[in-house]
Amino acid sequence: MQPVRTVVPVTKHRGYLGVMPAYSAAEDALTTKLVTFYEDRDITSIIPSHQATVLLFEPSNGTLLAVMDGSVITAKRTAAVSAIATKFLKPPSSEVLCILGAGVQAYSHYEIFIEQFSFKEVRIWNRTKENAEKFADTVQGEVRVCSSVQEAVTGADVIITVTLATEPILFGEWVKPGAHINAVGASRPDWRELDDELMKEAVLYVDSQEAALKESGDVLLSGAEIFAELGEVIKGVKPAHCEKTTVFKSLGMAVEDTVAAKLIYDSWSSGK
Repeated sequence: MQPVRTVVPVTKHRGYLGVMPAYSAAEDALTTKLVTFYEDRDITSIIPSHQATVLLFEPSNGTLLAVMDGSVITAKRTAAVSAIATKFLKPPSSEVLCILGAGVQAYSHYEIFIEQFSFKEVRIWNRTKENAEKFADTVQGEVRVCSSVQEAVTGADVIITVTLATEPILFGEWVKPGAHINAVGASRPDWRELDDELMKEAVLYVDSQEAALKESGDVLLSGAEIFAELGEVIKGVKPAHCEKTTVFKSLGMAVEDTVAAKLIYDSWSSGK
């Protein structure tokens, strides 16, 4: 069981506090995640735009078992879900990967995508080019730094948007027909990463329809129709239209944090 996250605006500082509780009967795990995220952060700041803490409880009596750094959990589980979506939705022959953004999520996505898929070329763009260059110099493997979004996405088979954009930066006219997009940023109902053309022409998949219709500006403001939840594709209830242009709108689900936190705690408890 997991309600849609509750978000409290920190209006004076253009920030937000999100609360994401969940209980997994299958894992018998009970958690809540507290996550803060801030707009217009000083790009020179060493403080991440998103910070999180996960609390793990003993479900039989409510005792607090562990307090975990939720930032790593969030980065890893978000990238893992994007990879699953890509496995089902990417074009059969995908050679070019493009990442828009160079923050924490860019690193976690790159790590798992390079491990799970075989791309011949990887490109990155970031609004601050120095951060994109730092990314390319830091990660293993060759990454091409692009000067514009259009340059980065032209001809790309798989595109990952992990930015702090509040207005569209990715336009449908630039996207290769049949490409797959993992849209991870823009987690507020008035924020956008993708334009109307792309949202309406692509087959739209989401992690949670309930959350997308409450939180995603890309979905709400474009009026795009949701075709399926990713879980429906995994179960075989809905088809994966990998022959068409597809968008997976990722907002993150509390149960993902719950399962990850339980896995970490069990591993630690067993001494592994």
